[in-house]
Amino acid sequence: MATGSLMDQFKDFGARLGLPKVDVDKLIDLQLKNIDAIAQSAHMAGEGAKTLAAKQRDIVEAAFRQTSEMVRGFHPTGDPQETLAKQKDYAKKAFELTMQNTRDLADLTKKTTSDATNIIRERLQSSLTELRDSVTRMGNKG
Repeated sequence: MATGSLMDQFKDFGARLGLPKVDVDKLIDLQLKNIDAIAQSAHMAGEGAKTLAAKQRDIVEAAFRQTSEMVRGFHPTGDPQETLAKQKDYAKKAFELTMQNTRDLADLTKKTTSDATNIIRERLQSSLTELRDSVTRMGNKG
């Protein structure tokens, strides 16, 4: 009958087969770091969503304010050409403002997404290196 615990027997069996030895403490530490990176990424994404929502709110408020100012300032005269020119000018301003706001929102979304995914990407690279370093051959103690 064999002596030692079942785990010792498995370790001996693995050593004879040349199976990789895994440092469980390092793996646990690695997983804790992975969980922390996910939490950081989620926090970053959440903060980005808050910022994006605030920016959208600001855009809507500004649009209502500017539209109200334009409507108050619009006093059509009897000249249809002048009325048409004012309407064209208002439409152009509204379009330019909408395009700028869309660019601002796209840039903010891109930055938020990039920041959050960079945290995960960097952790993945570190995790793979740490995992590789934590696995050694049973016969190779050094």
